[in-house]
Amino acid sequence: MTTDVRTRRRPGTPCWASLMAGRAGQARDFYGALFGWEFTAGPPQLGAYMLAVRDGLRVAGIGEAPPEPHRPVSWTTMLAADDVDRAAELVRECGGTVGIGPLNVGDDGRLAIAVDPSGAVFGIWQGGLFSGAEAAGVPGSVGWSELVTQDAAMVGKFYEAVFGLGLERTGEAPDADRAVLTVGGNAVAGIRGLGRALPRDRGAHWMTSFAVADIDAVSRLAVRLGGRVLTPSHPGPYGPTTTLADPEGSPFCLLTLP
Repeated sequence: MTTDVRTRRRPGTPCWASLMAGRAGQARDFYGALFGWEFTAGPPQLGAYMLAVRDGLRVAGIGEAPPEPHRPVSWTTMLAADDVDRAAELVRECGGTVGIGPLNVGDDGRLAIAVDPSGAVFGIWQGGLFSGAEAAGVPGSVGWSELVTQDAAMVGKFYEAVFGLGLERTGEAPDADRAVLTVGGNAVAGIRGLGRALPRDRGAHWMTSFAVADIDAVSRLAVRLGGRVLTPSHPGPYGPTTTLADPEGSPFCLLTLP
């Protein structure tokens, strides 16, 4: 099912996925071949940032990160806001930090990069001419965004307070620490609490899942392109899924939506 999402998002809704790679050209080659992306220049204020386009619709972005030894490379989930400055104030008031911005990105919008109390990095985007991804839930676009953290309910309250989201506990087992963030009663993102099993080398993080038609075929292609399979394909709460790493080590998931 194609989901056209070119209109303005409700606050707290994931609206864009962005990768700041150490070797952006290599990253664009990898993801372009994997998902059939083409690339077009992004806002000039973001330097060499490129927008990934699939079937004429903008779905994600890849830019060049400044060289920082030992800095892990990862996809950043951007959450929509009507007022990024007010959202940044609430981030600080609720125990998070703001590392970049808020700053204008020309007429396209205004952004900030923040860290929640558990240490997970996320972005805040106030759309102007550009509201975010123009499609979701189709092959080669973002299918789902999930926060992986220690305690789902505790961190979920932060996103409730900052963005006015709903928080509902879910889980296929009584001891499964899962929740969903909701807007108007509809789930827009997930939270998975791992407790002490949270990997120390990554810490809390937002995970981006890209929708695909055939997980096994795309996984094999990723390996041929220099990626790695971190978690083999298995049933998940939102559909069959697998976790991969791109050639630079940035993790992402593949997801077959129902």
